[in-house]
Amino acid sequence: MKIAIVKVRGRRNISPRIAKTLELLNLERTNNCVVIEDTPQNMGMVQVCKDYITYGPIGEKTLFELLRKRGEKGGRKLREVMEEEEIKQATSKIMHEEKVQNFADPVFRLHPPGKGYKNIKKPAPEGDLGRRNEMDSLVKKMM
Repeated sequence: MKIAIVKVRGRRNISPRIAKTLELLNLERTNNCVVIEDTPQNMGMVQVCKDYITYGPIGEKTLFELLRKRGEKGGRKLREVMEEEEIKQATSKIMHEEKVQNFADPVFRLHPPGKGYKNIKKPAPEGDLGRRNEMDSLVKKMM
């Protein structure tokens, strides 16, 4: 299963351990998104920086839209480099066994969500930090 991680908060007054973990996850800037495998090692890294990110499982349809709209490969839009059918095949491969890096740049640069975040200092039900049951609605608002 793949999870999407979005950096919600900035890096002001951040501890060095959390800063290094965010760097290892390729989350350098606010509103950046990465899609990674749900492994114990990755989830340990996510747990370290849970106060600065939001994360949850991502659906195949949303991943396809993310690749089509916001995906880049070497500084060019993915839809300029690949046909739509190739992007669909890449999406199914990413969902099952391969990494995003094999098809596109690992970081997706997103817009801030429409109508803003709820609260970037509280966890998921009341705010926007931590684990979510599904990331599809937030990622769609940010594309």
